[in-house]
Amino acid sequence: MTSVLSITLLTLVLSGPLMAFVPIGGGASTHVSITGTALLQKVTETCRAVAEAAGHEFKPTGSSPEELVQACLGPTATGEVSGAKFHSALQEIYTQNGLVDRDFVNSAPHHFNSEAFLEGRGLIMEGIVAIKANIRRESFQAARETLGRVLHTLQDFYSHSNWVELGYTEPYINLIRPDLPLENLADVNTATCSDCASGTCPNSILPNILKEKKLTSGYMGIFSAAKPKGKCSHGGAADLTSTAEPRGGISKDERRSDNVALHNAAVNAATDASLQLLEDIRLAAGDNDFLRMMGIARSSIVCFVIDTTGSMSDDIKEAREVVYEIIDSKKGTQDEPSEYILVPFNDPHFGPLIKTTDSDTMKREISKLRASGGGDIPEMCLSGLQLALTGAPDSSHIYVFTDAQAKDIALKATIVSLIRSSKSTVSFFMTGPSRRSRRSLLASSFEDYKDLALASGGQAIQVSKSQLPQATDVILDTSTSALVTVLQRARNPGQKEIFPFMLDESLKNITIYITGQSITFTLTNPAGVSQNHNEASGKLGTIRTVGNLWRIRLHADNKSGTWQINIISNKPYTLKVTGQSTITFIYDFVESFGGPHPGYAVLSGRPQAGQPATLMLSVMGRKGPSSMTIGDVALVTVSGPETVRNSTTSDMGNGDILVTVDGVPEGEFVVILKGTDKVSGSEFQRQSTTQMSISKVNIKAVVDSSMEPGKTFYLPFSVMTKGSGGQYSISARNDKSFPMSNPASLTLTTGQYANSTITITPPADTPSGTDVTLTLEAKLSSGVDSNYVVLRFSVVNKITDFVPPLCEVVHVLADDCPQDVSQCEPFQWELAATLTDGNGTGIESVSLRQGSGNFTTTFLSDPIIQANYTASCCSQIVEFIAVDKVGNVGKCYHSIVRSAGPPALTVSLPLWLCLLVSAFVTRF
Repeated sequence: MTSVLSITLLTLVLSGPLMAFVPIGGGASTHVSITGTALLQKVTETCRAVAEAAGHEFKPTGSSPEELVQACLGPTATGEVSGAKFHSALQEIYTQNGLVDRDFVNSAPHHFNSEAFLEGRGLIMEGIVAIKANIRRESFQAARETLGRVLHTLQDFYSHSNWVELGYTEPYINLIRPDLPLENLADVNTATCSDCASGTCPNSILPNILKEKKLTSGYMGIFSAAKPKGKCSHGGAADLTSTAEPRGGISKDERRSDNVALHNAAVNAATDASLQLLEDIRLAAGDNDFLRMMGIARSSIVCFVIDTTGSMSDDIKEAREVVYEIIDSKKGTQDEPSEYILVPFNDPHFGPLIKTTDSDTMKREISKLRASGGGDIPEMCLSGLQLALTGAPDSSHIYVFTDAQAKDIALKATIVSLIRSSKSTVSFFMTGPSRRSRRSLLASSFEDYKDLALASGGQAIQVSKSQLPQATDVILDTSTSALVTVLQRARNPGQKEIFPFMLDESLKNITIYITGQSITFTLTNPAGVSQNHNEASGKLGTIRTVGNLWRIRLHADNKSGTWQINIISNKPYTLKVTGQSTITFIYDFVESFGGPHPGYAVLSGRPQAGQPATLMLSVMGRKGPSSMTIGDVALVTVSGPETVRNSTTSDMGNGDILVTVDGVPEGEFVVILKGTDKVSGSEFQRQSTTQMSISKVNIKAVVDSSMEPGKTFYLPFSVMTKGSGGQYSISARNDKSFPMSNPASLTLTTGQYANSTITITPPADTPSGTDVTLTLEAKLSSGVDSNYVVLRFSVVNKITDFVPPLCEVVHVLADDCPQDVSQCEPFQWELAATLTDGNGTGIESVSLRQGSGNFTTTFLSDPIIQANYTASCCSQIVEFIAVDKVGNVGKCYHSIVRSAGPPALTVSLPLWLCLLVSAFVTRF
């Protein structure tokens, strides 16, 4: 049964934008609610298990996701804890779940329509294999995206087939176990339904089909009414086959007066099936990586991209010192990074990307960096940055150290696309020439780096090598939990301007950054108290300057309200105000789609010009979304002259908002949100960091399967413009440098799609689970307009081993255990079992799942492992998990609990049967 905590959490996240996806049920029962119920229950179970294993109590202080994350992270989660990454992970899964209705609307296997049972299970298994391989490679975003799609298909089985009409209440485990056959399927010549003229018959399945337990599903025709004779239809206005005899439909997508019981049964079975699949993934991944996939980890991530050419020895030393300081000063706190990423670059080499959750490993790796080579040659800076943007989690802070221009400046448009797609923030630390080299950072290159920093909401800091240690305080400021942006603006050319901004009571560690030359400013608080730029330590804060950077850290006792800063300069400058707070928001630009199950799809590229922009926006507060009131949401230009476009909003409930902006600003803009925090009663202001703009170009491309090492993958795509027709250049790049081919250009006619294909060939030695990011851009030859899509693929080896490891209990000694449990303390029992992997890929890990005794394993001979367990007679149940090298999972369960009846017969069972027996014992 779902816990009260899970139900309460569910109400916070499931009334959001994707309620429009209605493949299972109307009203409260949708794909989102079913997926959310399962995800939150499984996350809660996993958090509790992790907490108990670590020896601390799992006790959320409230029902909000923020409080769930804080409780899950344990006693070290002191300070500000943001639920944003957890929210984002949930939304990614929901979004991909819903996109199955747009991208595969006419695909029978994706929905288990038209009796496509084998093909549907094939999609599920392909997805499960990819998810497990992705998690092993720490490609968590790719795993989430595939998980959303797989859950949709799995859930559709229970709504679109006659499984519940046959009287089954448990999930059909064979759907996620291809070593078990799909049995008793109706063939194409077997009639399955009676005619239902009204279309609302309670159950139109033929009596002989019910009696013989034949499995069928409704046929779906979006473009044709044709179906085999006597077959059931899906039903509904969008299904043309529902008007052909036998009329009606067996879909349980929506709750109606004629199908309440069947609909509820389908929802319950789909929820249990989702839990079953999630448990399989959790066991294969392990609890910690399962939670990382779900975005539950300390939110701070350290990602460095470092030039390693000869003149960079001082910069490398400083980067090393900063990393050491972050690790040593934040260890054991909420601000301790959950992940460390390092990407070195030189010429012509860049990478590899080094990713670790272990701070000592990061120390060792950054200590290995040595400055060598170089000279006057520009470096592969943007190639290294591309690796970081695709390898780091979304919304990461990335720090680039260099003293040279980018040799690979042709990647600039690709980098901008990746920044927009990932919403990551990139800051550049650029040092001048040293005595070791005549290299210098050219002015044009500085402008390129500044453009990229501004596009991401980061900083472009230019200092001498001797000044670098004073500038890296920015990294310490931003490598922290719950970081939010209050305001960011840029002016080029510079001008005198007053910038107002609102600070609220929840904000801590408020810092103002200004980059530029020949700047003067005055900061004024709500009470009218001011501090000038030349007051290093004043009534409002502490001011430090180094190179082109001004850093103002406000005193902790400053009041909330409307502040302002008056900046005077005739040269370009940027302004940014940040702080720490759990009040934040996440957003996506979306577009609506029609079909049998209409909804909203997240845009991969830029919003379309000439029409309103639509956003889905989720707001998080200190005690969840109910602890705040949302005010204005607007699109604002960052660079002057400032243009504000207000919006109309539809409150979807519980912090989720549909935002429509009729007049989108010209040029680059960001999202700004204002509201009231009910906890403190103060007004708040938050701004997105990533700049966006509109386009008249549209690109369509869909990821429909995994790649296989050594085999060419074909990706069809289409490009259309509502602007000027003509020749558009086509640029396609992937972050793994896999061989690709694509057309150099396409000739477009206004309003018409032009179709083409990209081919990608992963090398034969590509590790299974590798995550590949493809950026595809179409640009008018004059450069006036362009757009892009960013697609994520998985490279997965073809798997033929779907048989889980087998368990045989060979020895149990429990005779000394007393029947009276109260007398158990002095006595022990022991168990020995052998584990084998039938198909020979080999057992990769064995771990204790239940039990508090001593558990050891011994390798006997390939592929046999012996497991030994000794425990107090007070601990009467043992369960351990075996995972083979391709992710198949098996359980071994044994209990010495004595019943009042005669002794039970002890038998050795295959591990899959052991799983079923243990599930039965647990449930009943």
